[in-house]
Amino acid sequence: MAKHGIVALACGIAVATACAPIAKLSVADGTGPSPALPGPRTSLIPTVKVAPAKGWGAYERPAAATGTLVNAFAKGLDHPRWLYVLPNGDVLVAETNAPKRPDDGKGIRGWFLRRYMKKAGAAVPSANRITLLRDADGDGVAEFRTVLLDSLNAPFGIAYCDGSLYVANTDAVLRYPFDVKSARVTGESIRERGPSGLRVRSAQSERARVGADDGRAVGGGQRAR
Repeated sequence: MAKHGIVALACGIAVATACAPIAKLSVADGTGPSPALPGPRTSLIPTVKVAPAKGWGAYERPAAATGTLVNAFAKGLDHPRWLYVLPNGDVLVAETNAPKRPDDGKGIRGWFLRRYMKKAGAAVPSANRITLLRDADGDGVAEFRTVLLDSLNAPFGIAYCDGSLYVANTDAVLRYPFDVKSARVTGESIRERGPSGLRVRSAQSERARVGADDGRAVGGGQRAR
């Protein structure tokens, strides 16, 4: 009986994997200022198609417009997901991944989620740090790299405003006293509820987002899933 159950489960998984949704609208239908959007669907087993993650080869680079060239600004980063350029030209990178969610790994749905995340290159632990990159000679390659902040909690959004650096962890927005000229954090972090002139938005399953009161976004995030 156990053998028959395993065979039945394998068949069910194969069928579910093969039955990915088929587009019913053309590309033209979903293009323009008023695109036609399909209605939402629910499914116990995810049926999305995930593009496999593949890095650039040693001598590969994106095709650039005529007269331009694309360089690798930095290599060897650990799952970089967010970039922010400081006023002095330094680049901050959030090396991060989604926080652990034990409940998402349960059952058949959890098995598929783990499989898809691995295929997309996201099934890695979160580095939980902000790295600073600097291209001092302007050749398009960062020759200086240092860890600015570490031991964070799945950071994503980054913003600088009026002498403070805001970092959106998955559970809070942290404010650090920050000197742009020396690119150094000059004090301990402060947990923010709503900094003056800014608003902080977060939800249980979302990365926090920092935005200006007038609607001008100065930092942000996305759903952690």
